[in-house]
Order: sequence, then C-alpha cells, then structure tokens
Amino acid sequence: MDTGKLAGAVLDQRDGFRQRAVGRWEQLSAAPLTLLSVVFLAAYAWPILVPQLPRRWQVACEATGLTIWLLFWVDLLVRFALAGDRLRFLRTHLFDLTVLVLPFLRPLRALRLVTVVLNLTRRTTDWARGRLALYVSATTVLLVVVSALAVLDAERDAPDASITSFADALWWAAVTITTVGYGDLFPVTAAGRLVALGLMVGGIGLIGFVTGSLATWIVERVADRNRPEPATAADVAALRDEIAALRAQLELRSATAPVPDPLAVDD
Repeated sequence: MDTGKLAGAVLDQRDGFRQRAVGRWEQLSAAPLTLLSVVFLAAYAWPILVPQLPRRWQVACEATGLTIWLLFWVDLLVRFALAGDRLRFLRTHLFDLTVLVLPFLRPLRALRLVTVVLNLTRRTTDWARGRLALYVSATTVLLVVVSALAVLDAERDAPDASITSFADALWWAAVTITTVGYGDLFPVTAAGRLVALGLMVGGIGLIGFVTGSLATWIVERVADRNRPEPATAADVAALRDEIAALRAQLELRSATAPVPDPLAVDD
C-alpha cells in the first residue's frame, strides 16, 4: 500500500475515533450540564429575589455559581482536548470561550447567564424535536426571566433607578423583548444597558425566527394543496392488477396469432 494512503487512512481513523469520543462525552454530559444550569440559575436568582438573605447563604450561592462556572470550563476543555481539529474548534466556539472568560470580571458576571441560556436552549431543541411552539415558548420565557434577574441585579442599588423590584424587571423584560418599549422603565447603569442590548437582539432574533418559520409553514401548506395526492396501497394494488391483466391479454394474443411461414412467397 502507498505510504500516503496509509497515513491518510490512519488520520481518518483517528478523526473518527475523536468524533465518537466527543459524541460520547456530549451524550454523557448533557443531563448533568442541564441540571447544573438549573442549579446555577437558582443560586444566581436567590440573592437577587431575597435581598435580606443572610450573608452565609449569599456566600454559599456565590460559591455554588463559581463552582458550576468552573465545571463549564471543564466541559469546554474536555471537548477541546477531544476535538480532532482544535484550531477549527476554537474558531467555531469563540463565542462560548468569550462568555466564559469575560464574566470573571465582576461588572460582567451577568454574562455567565449567556452560557446557561445557550446550554438550556440546546437541550430544549433536543426535547422539542422540531416543535416550533415549544422551542420558542421555552426560549422566550427563559430569556425574559434571565434578563429580568440580570437587570434587577444591576439596577436595584443604582441612583435614580426605575427598576427596583422583580415585578418591574419582569415587566421591563417583557416589553423590551417584544420591541414595544413603553419607556416607563429603563436601565441607567452600564451593566443594565448591556443586558437591554442583549435582550433587544434576542427579541429581534426570536421575532425573525417565528416570522420566517410561519412563512415557511404557509408556503409548504399552499404547495401541499397543489401537490397530487400520494399513491395509496390500494392504488398500487389496482395498478398491479391492471398491468397483470394487460400482460395476460398480450400473451393470449401471442399464443393464438398464426405463425407466418418464412418460406412463403407473396404473390
């Protein structure tokens, strides 16, 4: 065998092994990461929803969030180590790496929620199995609640803040994601405005996704009306019987037809 072909076969086998390893890791880590994401949200939300929470519980929530954040790092590093083309892995996961690095800065800690949202929406995609309504509903509710928590965390103690309760934050998130924007509540801090920017982009993305999916569904329904009905088993059976009858008639005619004499000479 040619040396080049042998080396290529070895590389292909190694890439296949790495891909299977990545698939096994993602399958094994899917449920634990989903559970950790939910725990992270609870640990993040508790001190925000209960400002009078005792100090020891605040520290416990902060430690829980940091521990889970480090486990997210472990997941990314394991997938990086198992990847065949690591440079391509970094290019395709640059956003994940960014939102893992930046939140180590205290003012940007709300960005930790981005990874949690992405992780949960991936699981929602798997569970929904193409059901648009379920996926969009779950993603929208998650995005609104997370944004409300993040903006309340940033705005509550700010001077001249208009968002000082979770009810206000939830209302603000709802009118922002729907692009209504009454203007009665608005963020005044840099972190709050960063959350608002992300929510506005997310709202536009969701609206575009829903609009495009609805348009595709309408076009498919119109096309289905003009498309002929698919043949049923009864139609196929009837066609088979008709072909068999025609074949039998042809065979009967061939059997009863006179055979011409090749030696006969026409007058």
